[in-house]
Amino acid sequence: MGKGSCMCGAVAYEFTGEPAVTALCHCTDCQKWSGGAYTSNVVVPRASFKVTQGNTPLVGAIKSYDAVGDSGKINKHFFCSICGSSLYTELEIMADMTCIKAGTLDGGAADFGKVGVEFYTKDRVSFAHEVAGAKQEKVFG
Repeated sequence: MGKGSCMCGAVAYEFTGEPAVTALCHCTDCQKWSGGAYTSNVVVPRASFKVTQGNTPLVGAIKSYDAVGDSGKINKHFFCSICGSSLYTELEIMADMTCIKAGTLDGGAADFGKVGVEFYTKDRVSFAHEVAGAKQEKVFG
């Protein structure tokens, strides 16, 4: 089981079980979304993920933004409307998974260990190098 939250604590979530995959994504959308060179992601089955705080009409802190990915399908990005933390993404092309932004995991869990795959390596910035042992994908999948 894992837990996470935004920077201000208004939104919290949890998931059960182990991640299906750990991934870095270098696509230009993730660069914009994170404000960095890539996103680090813990991908879990959507059925095992739930928002535990901040997703009620009274609190309403969680918001989303729909971006159209290279696939032409929607990538729904969820964030805290109070502090702006990027929390997780639901991709239409992965309808049964949730991509949690690892930096929002509690207790230092952002250091998830082994990176399983790097996506959109075609967009990787020049100063970021391939992670040894990670599968390398020029695009998604």
